[in-house]
Amino acid sequence: MPIDILSRRKTHFVLWRPGNLQTNPALCIGNIDPNSQDRLAQLQEFPLHQSPDFSDLWEISPQECRLTEGKVYYYWFKVRNSEPYQAANAHQVLYCTDPMATTIDRRVNAPVPPESGGVASFDSASVVLYQNGMLVPCDPQGETVHWDSDTPSDTLPVNNQLVIYELPTRWARIRSNGNIEEGNGTFRDALALLIPEVNSLTFPALRTLNNRAHLVELGINALELLPPEDSDDNLNWGYGTANYFAADFDLGRPDHQSAPTASTDLANLIKVCHQKGLRFFIDVVMAFSRNNPYHNINFLDFYIQWGSGDPEQGSRDGFGGDLFKYNYWVEGYHPITGQKSWYVPAREYLKAQIAHWLEYYQVDGLRLDSVNNIANYDFLQEFKDLARTLWDKRGGKSDRFLVVGEELSVPLALVHQNRLDGLWNEKFKQMIRRVLLGKNAWDEPSFEWTVRKLIDCRNLGFTDGSQAINYLTSHDVGGFGNERLFNYLVNNGVSRTEPRIKLAFACLLTAVGIPMILAGDEFADQQDLDISDEHNSNKQIDPVNYSRLQDDWRQRIFQYVARLVRFRKSSPALAVNDTRFLHVDFSEGKRVLVWQRGNQPDNLVVVVANFSDYGTPPGSEYRVQNWPATPSGKQWKEITQERIVPSDWVGREGIFPWEAKVYTLA
Repeated sequence: MPIDILSRRKTHFVLWRPGNLQTNPALCIGNIDPNSQDRLAQLQEFPLHQSPDFSDLWEISPQECRLTEGKVYYYWFKVRNSEPYQAANAHQVLYCTDPMATTIDRRVNAPVPPESGGVASFDSASVVLYQNGMLVPCDPQGETVHWDSDTPSDTLPVNNQLVIYELPTRWARIRSNGNIEEGNGTFRDALALLIPEVNSLTFPALRTLNNRAHLVELGINALELLPPEDSDDNLNWGYGTANYFAADFDLGRPDHQSAPTASTDLANLIKVCHQKGLRFFIDVVMAFSRNNPYHNINFLDFYIQWGSGDPEQGSRDGFGGDLFKYNYWVEGYHPITGQKSWYVPAREYLKAQIAHWLEYYQVDGLRLDSVNNIANYDFLQEFKDLARTLWDKRGGKSDRFLVVGEELSVPLALVHQNRLDGLWNEKFKQMIRRVLLGKNAWDEPSFEWTVRKLIDCRNLGFTDGSQAINYLTSHDVGGFGNERLFNYLVNNGVSRTEPRIKLAFACLLTAVGIPMILAGDEFADQQDLDISDEHNSNKQIDPVNYSRLQDDWRQRIFQYVARLVRFRKSSPALAVNDTRFLHVDFSEGKRVLVWQRGNQPDNLVVVVANFSDYGTPPGSEYRVQNWPATPSGKQWKEITQERIVPSDWVGREGIFPWEAKVYTLA
């Protein structure tokens, strides 16, 4: 399904919907050296042409600009400022980043237009390659993306066998003097988690990231990056998206590298993920943006003006950014269809950007941030439906793609009404943390039903496991109760954290739903900064500290989790919804629950979980009632220790405090 504006941009510079037309928009462009002191003197300006068919579409061909074959060009659009907060703004003339630029170079800021009213926008340069008469996305030194050797999508894992790894791009290591060294883990640094021969450029001395393939050893089969789109957030999570069509400048510029290689680095990371059998999810922020070019190009068509009484504002939170308008209808050029029709500019802008990410970066899944602040179910469904249509046209199968929303209240209507494929299941995090303290959830009358809802998300109202993304911790670690799991246990008086962290992972990886692991939780990483204030920016810069993996007890947790991850991916019983609780024991201070996953007698999983201080004396047994029969020729295997269970001890093995045993038929 061709997206009209993306097709047009291959042959023309295109500016859609400039707002203040007191001055006709123009293109400012040049083949410049970013390191040259007089670089901006080499720029030329060309007036854009208004389309004869659409008054809101302005274009110019590269041939009219006399571009040279094989050269990389830096460019901006000249517009009258449309930002509405001060009357004087309407007289300002400035150069803006192309709002659909596929590459941004933050080393070069826009010049000041020479005419009266010219002001500095400080907008970064848009970058493009002129090749074979076409405008081709590229990095600033001309590198381009190629997908010739990409892995076919039908070889990648299906939704109900996923184990997702959520990776923030803020990393650290403990230096020999005990101090913490922090920095960004770039796209190329992430390769050090996948390929043993690739070393981390930012942390070259960090053993965990060199001569290893941490994510391959862990066994996850989906990688989810916090927003990889370009933003001003140099050291934070990147949720203040500025340039939706471009990979993040800073994540494409490792230490000691002059020119950014964001687009090719990200494409290479995705390609390697596919080669290693991993799907690639991106995190997309659509409720608001920060410093997006449309802030100046056409504010009122795309954004809510604070304090104007706009009914779309309501209780939505822009977190210091500009809230998109999702109910403002206009008539004009439709960027998806290329026809004249009625549409909402912000909706079509963000639909066009996800079409670009699906086509250009070959992503396999989407996580939509803060859908409550999008506050428009119709748009969410339009967005999801378009993404799925494009996936289908790409030849992808329905069960190998997901569009998932994040909202901490878990509004199930979004999946029941087919607005989204799934939701982050924040209730799983809340419940697992309570049961690890031996308590039922705040809103549950019993411990037993807390565990039942924890293990089978259908008891919460989901109808299929692919609709729920379960996690022990998410990147949102600010405030009491949200901190990393290790810190949560310590803050609640638990001194021996290892057994309970292992128990938590046994629940996560045998529950109905798609398990997601926050980077570092697999080895009990802990906070390096004070994040007790959930509104403090520390929660966005507290790093993943891979150097802690060297601790013996943390290595034991990592190996335990890796065994369960590998089992989760391969077990048919864990890929279906079927769950049955076989045994519940609350006698004499015990909290022992046993559940069965699967529906085939010769392919079952049984989990014996002890959420209490009770343990059987050495050499004694604990009998589980209703243990399923052992089919002829089969035997039981315990996964966490990778051992065969003697037939005389099936359903009778002793239990330890705060322990889970995971059994399957072999």
